[in-house]
This record gives sequence, C-alpha cells and structure tokens, in this order.
Amino acid sequence: MAGPEMMMQLREQAERFGLEVEDKNVDEVDLSERPYKVMVEGETFLTHSIIVCTGAESLWLDAPGEAEQKGRGISTCATCDGAFFRDEHVLVIGGGDSACEEATFLTRFASKVTLIHRRDVFKASTIMYERAVNNPKIEIRTFRQIKEWLSDEKGLSGAVLENTQDGTTETIEATGAFIAIGHTPITDFLGGQVETDQNGYILHKEHTMTSVPGVFAAGDVVDTRYKQAITAAGMGCSAAIDVEKWLEDNVH
Repeated sequence: MAGPEMMMQLREQAERFGLEVEDKNVDEVDLSERPYKVMVEGETFLTHSIIVCTGAESLWLDAPGEAEQKGRGISTCATCDGAFFRDEHVLVIGGGDSACEEATFLTRFASKVTLIHRRDVFKASTIMYERAVNNPKIEIRTFRQIKEWLSDEKGLSGAVLENTQDGTTETIEATGAFIAIGHTPITDFLGGQVETDQNGYILHKEHTMTSVPGVFAAGDVVDTRYKQAITAAGMGCSAAIDVEKWLEDNVH
C-alpha cells in the first residue's frame, strides 16, 4: 500500500469517529489569551487547545533540473525511497550526520554510493563519518557541488559537478540522488509565540505541551532526530491524550 493511500484510509477512519477536516491553510494564530484564535483563510476559529503537527520541510539545492526530477530519481528520504535503487549508483549530497547516515543506509540497496560535499570538513559526528568513509561501497567526493541535474526519458541520469575551489566541472552518472542538507520546521505561522530551539523546532515543556499552556506539538515540527511516520504518529497519539487530560483539568 502506498503512503498516500494509507493516509486517506487513516483520515476516513478518524472522520467516522467524528473528526471534522478543513483542507485550508492557517495564516496566523493569536495565543495571547484563551480562547486562542486560529485565522484560516479569512475565517477565525476559537479554541482552548491546539496541537501543532505541521511537520518540517526538507531543504533542497534548487539546482537546474531539480524540480523536474523530484520523485523521478531525486529524493530527500533514503529510508522512504532507497529500496527503489537496488543495484544502482546513487548520490548523496551533504556533510552532516544525516548525509553520512543516509549514505551508509543506502549501501544496503545500491551497488555504489557517492557522497558529495562542498567542503573537506564534515559536520557529521566522528562515528557517523567513520562508518561512511570506511564503507567499501561509498566513495566520498569533497570540494564538489551540484551545478546541474541531468536526465533522460527514464528519469535522473546524473549530474554536473562543480569544483568549489577552481570552478571546473565534470559529469557523473547516477540514477538516484538523495539530498541531505537539513530540514526547516513549518512554524512561521506561530509568529514566535511558542518557544523553539535555534533552528525553529518547537520545544516541549511538559510531556507534549509547549511553552504556551494548552498548546501542544507533535511530529517533525518537534523531532530533530528520527523523522519517521511511525514516530510522528506515536507522538501525535501522546499529544491527543495530553490534550484530553489538560482540557479536563483546565476547561470547565
């Protein structure tokens, strides 16, 4: 079963139990006093409690040809899509823990993994870097960045690499590529009213509750480590239980 199909079945199940769904974008919220105000495309909802589960967006390179090949060879999730590239050559772009971890993970499927980093100093932890550098299926190319993505009728076919020191270019063939340069949590609509870390991820203060009483958060908007559907779902369940208990104790 594909992910979107499972999502729709979960939504339908929740609706059978009384969930009301509005497929709209939240513009902003006012958390200055209860009931809180949630402004949604010209309409205002009043509520005593909120669960923020807006997730985090993967950062992309935005190199020429990238938009056309998203989902046709270029991905940001090795655990999601790695198995599609069995016995193929894939690229991983990045220099942190995520890049090294994804490169190592992809060796389970790919015949070869080339890890591309624009510098020769990696931000990854020593153990993550050593796992990658000591893996015989991983080749590390430093002082390189993606200048352009290449494709054919089947999808991604490779990339043009640019040397970050002298500007020279070369072509590398690959049928898959995984961009691992980080994520950004979707929290702009909160307007800084909820405490976050330096990267914008919401901080929990008590179980799943945030710095604002009655406002809870779950999933990738909080999670800086696992970023998996199953962990997000588990945290969402915890937040729902916390909301129910909080409402019983604070709203009469």
